Amino acid sequence: MDNSKIGHHISEQFNKELEDIRNKVLIMGGLVERQIEQAIEAYTTNNMELAEQVIKQDNDVDILEVAIDNECSQILALRQPTAFDLRLLIAVIKIIHEIERVGDKAEHIAEMAIKLSGTEKSVPHHELEHLSNLVKGMLHDALDAFARMSLEKVPEITSLDDKVDREYDSILRQLITRMMEDPRNITRTLDVLWTVRALERIGDHACYICEHLVYMIQGENVRHLSQEELEKIVNFKR
Repeated sequence: MDNSKIGHHISEQFNKELEDIRNKVLIMGGLVERQIEQAIEAYTTNNMELAEQVIKQDNDVDILEVAIDNECSQILALRQPTAFDLRLLIAVIKIIHEIERVGDKAEHIAEMAIKLSGTEKSVPHHELEHLSNLVKGMLHDALDAFARMSLEKVPEITSLDDKVDREYDSILRQLITRMMEDPRNITRTLDVLWTVRALERIGDHACYICEHLVYMIQGENVRHLSQEELEKIVNFKR
């Protein structure tokens, strides 16, 4: 499926309203993607100015979420949409919530960058960068799937969640070992742990976006399904 379902209404104004919402979601997603990129850079390079910038940007993300939510609510009340249009608006409300939560995670990483500035981060940079690249890719592809209104990459995106969990568990074991070897490291290492946890959760939110997208396009609620069950539903109806 493509975005051809937007723009097939008798009311040209309704077409414009739906397209405007779609574009604002993509703008919001782009802002959050940059937040993540900058937060990780600030964390790994001790760039406090960049970290502060990420924190300030969170307000822009929140403003967009409220604006999109209000716009969707107004259309629901005035247009009383049905079928795909109704699912689109419901899915958008849920998707912008996921995007906003990702922005919160980026803000948290930036805050940790400031708090841990000049200290030993306890996690090799290449492992942290590998995990961050993995979840950034998942989020980017999920937003791209929304832009294209296509489920083609959804199974691939959600299948990466297990890989993210394995990466997270590996880093977690390293951090626990470090705390056991020297209890003086506990407080600082816990701060690092919450940073890594924030990255892991970004991967989860990317998967949730995919689930909302499946509902929007196919009308199927795939939350809480296994990867195999999700793939069967997506591939059967695609």
